Amino acid sequence: MRVVLQRALSASVSVDGEVVGSLPGPGLVALVGITHGDTPRTAADMAARTLRLRILDGERSASDLGAPVLVVSQFTLYARTRKGRRPSWSAAAPAPVSEPLVEAYVRALREAGAHVETGRFGAHMEVALVNDGPVTILLDSAD
Repeated sequence: MRVVLQRALSASVSVDGEVVGSLPGPGLVALVGITHGDTPRTAADMAARTLRLRILDGERSASDLGAPVLVVSQFTLYARTRKGRRPSWSAAAPAPVSEPLVEAYVRALREAGAHVETGRFGAHMEVALVNDGPVTILLDSAD
């Protein structure tokens, strides 16, 4: 599982011109990619890492500050670009596998007390954000 975390002053995700999720204040945007072999345990561990990572103001975590998280599924985090000009998506888990795991990640965040907004799985989404810092961190369950 890969999660790209971006510290954001504001952020929203829209589908067909309708805002389906937004940060109510400064927080984190989590772009989430699922690969083969990821499990609900992987999702829970990555949610805990997301909330404990001290990348917000004053070296505090989202958990420390009660900061909101906007979660957007993004299979392209597993693009393979080593050969040719067209990325391979073979490392990304298919939707029937990845959708429940993205939902497990969201559920784990919420169970830990986070305010979580989401995009819409499988939809063409427009993500707007004001990156704060900028701070962008890659979390990988393989690390």
